[in-house]
Amino acid sequence: MSLAVAVQMDPIQSIDINADSTFALMLEAERRGHRLFYYLPRDLSLRDGRVTARGHEITVRRMAGDHYRMGAAEVRDLADTDVVLLRQDPPFDMAYITTTHMLEHVHPKTLVVNDPSSVRNAPEKLLVTHYPELAPPTLITTDVLALREFRAEHRDIILKPLYGNGGAAVFRIRPDDENFNSAVEVFSRLGREPIIAQRYLPDVRQGDKRIILVDGEPLGAINRVPAEGEARSNMHVGGRPEATSLTAREREICEAIGPSLKAQGLIFVGIDVIGDYLTEINVTSPTGLQEIERFDGTNLAASIWDAIESRR
Repeated sequence: MSLAVAVQMDPIQSIDINADSTFALMLEAERRGHRLFYYLPRDLSLRDGRVTARGHEITVRRMAGDHYRMGAAEVRDLADTDVVLLRQDPPFDMAYITTTHMLEHVHPKTLVVNDPSSVRNAPEKLLVTHYPELAPPTLITTDVLALREFRAEHRDIILKPLYGNGGAAVFRIRPDDENFNSAVEVFSRLGREPIIAQRYLPDVRQGDKRIILVDGEPLGAINRVPAEGEARSNMHVGGRPEATSLTAREREICEAIGPSLKAQGLIFVGIDVIGDYLTEINVTSPTGLQEIERFDGTNLAASIWDAIESRR
């Protein structure tokens, strides 16, 4: 079964082919005989109920500096496509949200992965608040007084933008830290969105675990250990990946959230767990596929395509 697959993503020219999960999905799609069409979010159009994208037929290969071949630019009606991979990175701003509204015009006849309405309704740092029994103490607000009270209660806290990604603008504020006001001012200047505050979890020194769920089932994981002197575990800011397995608590977390994720059409999800706590549920453009495969040989891209093909 050969599928016509459109990939909505960031510029392919600048991706890291040894880390990018979208690239892994594209390689696996080609291995299965699927045909790829690549476009950027800005090249999506909606006119009279018809959703089109200006993009290129594309083939990919694992060759640094020469990892893709593109055909001539053309406009395609996404209703004539079997699958759209919704894979651009956040920020989860109004431009991102608008693409989800546009893609709803073709889903589910054209299968959008992940379901665009569910992506829109489940920004990662907000979705986790629906599971307070699994998450650390968390506050989402623009109220500086509420942030002060949260800090006074928990003393050692993390502040981060509600719709950020990749560890950008994440601050650890210790009890004796004098940068609290400055950090809040930075967020206020960046935009009007609320700030998310969470109690700092010392277990992060042992790692921030990324667990990949496919159709609600945990199929792979990698542990990310922060660099010395760094509160963030993201690998592009120095976090060290290491092989891992799931604890009983982590399986409990997956069992608690998995059925709901599947029911919402969230086929490919990456959750973050620190110690006993669920900290994020990543549904917009989850990562980690290539790192997990390098450590334990699990081809999660194949599992994701199995799930997609079962719906076609």
